[in-house]
Amino acid sequence: MAPWLIWLIAALLLGAAEIFTLTAALGLLAGAALVTAAGAAAGLPVPWQFLVFALVSAAGVVFVRPIALRRLTPPQERFGVDALVGGSAYVTSEVTGLGGRVRIGGEEWTACAYDESMVIPPGTTVDVIEIKGSTALVYPRE
Repeated sequence: MAPWLIWLIAALLLGAAEIFTLTAALGLLAGAALVTAAGAAAGLPVPWQFLVFALVSAAGVVFVRPIALRRLTPPQERFGVDALVGGSAYVTSEVTGLGGRVRIGGEEWTACAYDESMVIPPGTTVDVIEIKGSTALVYPRE
């Protein structure tokens, strides 16, 4: 059997396996096998065929796969109280290590100072550091 035909069959098998695994690696190997099949059809000796396959495979896995995975993986969005962490809040009543009130996105929340020794006066803009239960742990912005 001609070497180019073996590489073509390998490319088809790797392409079929990629359809079932969706790893973005087997498809790149299938592409490398196709490039090698073209080289074999052009009369490239067998040792050089393996070298072409190895180089094209490595280049695909190192350079193309990370780009493909970034495009295929949707960004992780935060929902619920996790989306509030890192945002800002407005102090409506004095916040201490024991309690207080803040307004986060139009809603009134109980709050505690992240640093328990701090006293944050009303009217201060604070950052939401963490949410514990229904209490926001806040720290004043500088």
